[in-house]
Amino acid sequence: MIKIDIANSLMKVHPCSRATALQVVDLLTERLKDALLNGHRIEIRGFGVFEPRPRKRGMGRNIKTGASVQIPKGKSIRFKPGKDLREIEVK
Repeated sequence: MIKIDIANSLMKVHPCSRATALQVVDLLTERLKDALLNGHRIEIRGFGVFEPRPRKRGMGRNIKTGASVQIPKGKSIRFKPGKDLREIEVK
């Protein structure tokens, strides 16, 4: 599913123009992105939790050359599915 699919689903539930639906989807993704960049946890009940978490600094290895590579300290986004999402049987 891509952004336009989400907008089309929104248009089916709430009659509006495609441009308005795309604006709503863009606004939602921007707000989620801003919250994560500011270190906030996002919980969507029944779906899951997005959480920025610290990533350790360490040593890695370049697969092609075999050379050691320093992995910088940083943050990554973790997603933990909610109970309803975990119970869905994937085909």
